[in-house]
Amino acid sequence: MNFLEERIVKDGVVKEGNVLKVDSFLNHQMDIKLLDQMGAEFKRRFAGRPINKILTIEASGIGIACVAAQHFDVPVVFAKKSQSINLDGEMYVAEVESFTHKCINHVIVAKKFLTPDDHVLIIDDFLANGCALQGLIQIVQSAGATVEGIGIAIEKGFQSGGRIIRNLGFQLESLAIVDGMNAETGEVQFRDQSKMTAGCGCVEPKEGEICRSATLD
Repeated sequence: MNFLEERIVKDGVVKEGNVLKVDSFLNHQMDIKLLDQMGAEFKRRFAGRPINKILTIEASGIGIACVAAQHFDVPVVFAKKSQSINLDGEMYVAEVESFTHKCINHVIVAKKFLTPDDHVLIIDDFLANGCALQGLIQIVQSAGATVEGIGIAIEKGFQSGGRIIRNLGFQLESLAIVDGMNAETGEVQFRDQSKMTAGCGCVEPKEGEICRSATLD
């Protein structure tokens, strides 16, 4: 069990509906020493990649991305989920429909912050269905930049997002992959990542699993 899995077992709370609350140390109150460990681990896992920028999405991914960025010595860009008066100039906008939640998410990044010269590491706190993550990938590709990898704190391995992203050919590194949770006992089952190999468990996404996205502006 790695350091993040141990912390989830110690302080995470399992709720009905496959909800894992980690707000005491990760995405509401943040344990900066833990985030620093996570940043160092992302740096190790993406060693050799020519990363010059980290991209995340508001709000929970920002803290993790900023601490991780210190290990890469690169700036962080965070995508906004809605238009605001602080955004000006031309924008990349991905409109992503979640088939599971029946809602539309807008992911917005100013064009001046992503260029064809950028080699991007995408970081976020959770990966479940992967719809927002696909929006970030499309924005990077629309800018002509390169997705060098994707770092996730906690992946819900029993949902489709991880499989879809890996099937698309990206290096996806999740520090903890949860394969099951029991709200009655509070038990969390983690995937043994040492047994994962390229293509392990990967199949073609089923119809409706890939998030439908509008053309990027």
